[in-house]
Parts: sequence; C-alpha cells; structure tokens
Amino acid sequence: MRIAGAALNQIPFDWDNNLRTIRTAIEQAKAAGVELLCLPELCLTGYGCEDLFLSDWLPAEALARLQDIRPWTDGICVCVGLPVRLQHRTYNTAAVLRDGQILGFAAKQFLANDGVHYEPRFFVAWPAGGETTVEFGGETWPLGDLTFEHRGVRFGFEICEDAWRADDMRPACRLRGKVDMIVNPSASHFAMSKTDSRYQLVLKASRNFHCTYLYANLLGNEAGRIIYDGEILVARNGHLLKRNQLLSFREVDLEWVDVDFGYDLAPAAEIVPLPAPDEYKELNQAMSLALFDYLRKARSRGFVLSLSGGADSCFCAVGVAEMVRLGVEELGLEEFKRRSGRFDGAPVAVQQGAGGEATQTLQDTPAAPGAPAPPALSDNQQLVNALLTCAYQGTINSSDDTFESAKELADSLGARFFNWTIDEEVAGYVGKISGALGRELAWETDDLALQNIQARVRAPGIWLLANVQNCLLLTTSNRSEASVGYCTMDGDTAGSISPIAGVDKAFVKQWLRWAETELGYGALRHVNALQPTAELRPLAANQTDERDLMPYPLLNRIERLAFYERLAPAAVLAQLVAETPAADAGQLRTYVRRFYTLWSRNQWKRERYAPSFHLDDYNVDPRSWLRFPILSGGFGAELAAL
Repeated sequence: MRIAGAALNQIPFDWDNNLRTIRTAIEQAKAAGVELLCLPELCLTGYGCEDLFLSDWLPAEALARLQDIRPWTDGICVCVGLPVRLQHRTYNTAAVLRDGQILGFAAKQFLANDGVHYEPRFFVAWPAGGETTVEFGGETWPLGDLTFEHRGVRFGFEICEDAWRADDMRPACRLRGKVDMIVNPSASHFAMSKTDSRYQLVLKASRNFHCTYLYANLLGNEAGRIIYDGEILVARNGHLLKRNQLLSFREVDLEWVDVDFGYDLAPAAEIVPLPAPDEYKELNQAMSLALFDYLRKARSRGFVLSLSGGADSCFCAVGVAEMVRLGVEELGLEEFKRRSGRFDGAPVAVQQGAGGEATQTLQDTPAAPGAPAPPALSDNQQLVNALLTCAYQGTINSSDDTFESAKELADSLGARFFNWTIDEEVAGYVGKISGALGRELAWETDDLALQNIQARVRAPGIWLLANVQNCLLLTTSNRSEASVGYCTMDGDTAGSISPIAGVDKAFVKQWLRWAETELGYGALRHVNALQPTAELRPLAANQTDERDLMPYPLLNRIERLAFYERLAPAAVLAQLVAETPAADAGQLRTYVRRFYTLWSRNQWKRERYAPSFHLDDYNVDPRSWLRFPILSGGFGAELAAL
C-alpha cells in the first residue's frame, strides 16, 4: 500500500486557508497514487485556537467544515484532525474519511501539559476502550478508542502526546497484535535538537509494537509563538522508510512510501541514529520560517529594526536576510514574493484604529536630489531592501564602532538604512525633569534613570517609522536579558515581535560567528569583535553587559539550573561549585544572589515582552513556558541562607 503524510502550514480558524491546504494535500496524494493519507493534529481548525476550543461554536463549525472535505476523498482514505465537543466537553480527534464517507473519530487519550502545552485547559482525555457516537445532519458516527481497516490493512491511532507516554501506558500497547499500522497526526513544537528524540520515538515504537508507524506533524509558525517543523516519518519494525526535510517554506509538504504489509520485515537489531544536529542551522531555518509566516499572516509590509550595531540587532537583521535567502532558495523568486503578500503592488493600506478606518499611502522613499545612485543590488538584496528598514539612533554615548557595524551590515544585506541622533530629545526630557525637581540630574545620583531615558527616547521615532510603512517593529532582547531584566521597558523592548527572546546571549554571539564564517556575512566581523554593551553610560565608563551582570555563560547556567532543572538557590550554588572547583566560591555566591534578585524583581518586564518564538528546549515567556508571580518573596530567605 502507498501511504503518505502531509505537513500543513495552518492558521487558527482560518477556514479558507486550512481547507485549501487540506484539499491541496489530498489532490497531491491522489495524483501520486497514495491510498492512505495522514494529515496533522487539529489541522482543520489549527492547533493554536486556545480558549476557543472551549466554545460550542468552534467545534461545531469544524464538524460542519469536515463535510466539505468528504467529496475530496473519493478513492483515498484520509485522516483529518479536528476538535469534537460532546456534552460541554471538547475532545481532540482524528476523523477517518474514505470515498466521501466518515468512518469514525479516533480520540486523543493523553494530553500534553508541560512546557508550551496546556491541553488539559481545552480538552478532555478520552478513556482507553471507551466509545460513543457523534451526530451531524442526521448521520451518526462512532467516536473513541477505535481501530479501522483500509484495503486489508488494519490501523489505529496515537495522537501526538499519546506516543510520548511509557510503553505500558500509551495506546500502542493496546494496539499491539491488533493492527498493522499506527497513524500519528501531531502538533509537536520545534526546539533545537528535538527531532532526534522524535525520530527515536517513532522508530522504537515501530519495532517495539511490531508495526508500521506513520507520523505527520504540523508545519510553520501557526499562531505566533510556536513553530512546527513539519516532520514526516514512516518506520517499520525499527527501520526508517521515509523522512523529509524539515521546516519547509511550502504550505504543503507531502511524502509517500510504498509498504508491503504482506512481507514480514525482521525487526531492526538497533536503531540507526541520526547525525548530530547542527543547532546553528536548525535555529536559522526555524527563525527564518517563523519570520516569513508572521509577516504574511499578520498581513504586514515588512520589518523595521532599530539597528544598534550590537549582537542582538545584528542577529535580527541577518535573520530577515536569511528568511529571504532560504525562502527564495526553496520557493523561487516569484513564488516567494507572491506568498509574502508584500509585492502585490497595493499602494494603499487601510488600517483600523480607535477612530475608525484610516487610509494610508505606502510608497518608497525617493532619493535625495543629487545623491549618487545606489550600487546595483542582487535579487535577494532587492527583496531585503523592500522588506527591512533599519535605523541607527545614536547618542553622545554611542561609539564609531557600533555605527560602522550597523551601517556596513545594513548595506551588505541591501536593507534601507537611516541614521539620526536623539541627543536633543534626551536633553529635552532631562531638562524638563531637572526643572520640575529643582536640581540637575547627574550620573552620580541618577545613573539608571539617565540610561533608561536614552533607550525610551529611541522608541517613538522607530515606532513612527514602522507605522508609516505598515511594518512590524522587531525588538531585539534575548533570553538572558529577559531573565535579569537587563532591558528598558518601552525602550529597547518596544516592538511587535521579539524573535530572539527565547535564545540566550552566549548562543547569539556564537551564532553570529557562525553566520560570518559559514553563511558569508562578512560585515558581522565588526560586531563579532565587540564586547556586548548597551552604550548608555558615558564612553569613558567602558560599559559592558557582563561587567553590569556576570559572564553570560554563567548566567545561562544559573538560569537553566534554576528554572529548567527547577533547583533551589542552595542547590544551584552547590552544582556550580561542583562543576567549577577552581572558581571563587564567594564570587559564585554573589552571582547566584544577583541572578535570583534580578529575576524576582523583573517578572513584570517578562509579562510585557513582545511575542517571542519558542526556539530552545525552554524559554522564560510567562505566556508560553514559564510562569512566575509578579510579586513574591524574591527568594529572600533562600538567598540569605546561602
């Protein structure tokens, strides 16, 4: 039998988009002679509908829309994910359709309730062995712990989290010997190096339960924060039969393979491991796809970036350029332009605000009279020029090094680049408050306030530039800064999305060195030669991030021990001492106290961060991975006892 999985790039309750990709997948499968097709978990509604799953209308609408799919299944068996609501309870199901008929609904038995997943809030787990019925339009179908048969092949289901449970608990343990194949429609989030875990999971399941295992994941940045890699895996008795390239820019990624169910393939003696993952490449592909999907799904005209010349903003700028390079490489120039929605020629945008609709003319900035003609740009640079606008907003405390870093990088990417200073605006605010207080503000007495006002004064102008162009404003804070609040609210945190807020600063620096040497972004040599600095204090102070905080690798280690391993402060300190016996234990104690104090003090900042992408195995976003009280005891007793 020819079986297939299709990764789909969906949008929450965008019925037109979701039905179109489902139909495209079915048409491609039929053209390829596929007999059974698995589509991803909740692909009809999208996985990220959040509390709408608790409504009566969304599952009802999904069931009504499922009827539209029925005629497309003539001559093929298709598994479609959707929510079904019965007696005020919502179940996560996969419908099986064949020849225009609905055969039944398999229901998910285990719900993901860790990390970025909160499924028990929305869904009810289906009990093993249970069965009921669903009614719609005068027809009735079975729902529950079901198995099916297609052309002599018996199959059952594990839906995503079902497969991550122990072998003596998961549905597969009850399907062993009863089915020839297990089908797994999934919405498994991307994280660097995670694909190896998923690969091992599928291959071991196929061997341990003596079956063919068909796995299909969602694809892309579906709803804003979570990225899906679109992985498709087919394994049999521990042997890999099919695996696709991950993180495709295509809306539909179909992969098929022929399986001879009449041949008893001997179980694999060992699972052949995947090559070690390249996390720099993985992050690059994931962030590029996430930016592309966010751009088009937000119906934006591009990105605006306050390019300081430092590591974080340079990372974001290169991220947009890589979005273009990788997207064009896979889709082709014209298809990339069409899919982005930026190059439709529409000169006017109508934006809805509190005062009603506002029509806005969008046009490129003309060259100044007498200005030299810009150098010829490559096709990709022209796309970057249309999609990315950068501005260097200098002060008296800014250095020539960061300006050169920003300008040369922007020019090399093809981005539009502006340069202005904000000293006049800063002086205006400082003078106003000095007058109100009846004293001069000085670095000796008002250090933090004088740093923050510079960062905040940068926000209105860059926001205005983004609004005028109907673009998304990128904010550039990383996870390390978010952990300790090393940022200015309404300043460098201002923005529409925060692409790297889930990535630690040490990794940012390593990635930039990789991008310079492996991707050929030579202009990164400037930032790669600089120590990270906010450049908010006078230049004579030689301000650096690590002098203000602690070494970034140590900060990241404390963060992981504290909130990924969930250790108490004393246990974190003991672990650090054990790992670095040559280090000064007193200094380590100081750093641990500093981290926890700053962490507790700055939860309110993390609550207000722009939406960020989940890229690593954890993040500090309270709206996705890590919740913490805004007001707390701040580990006072625990730190005093160190």
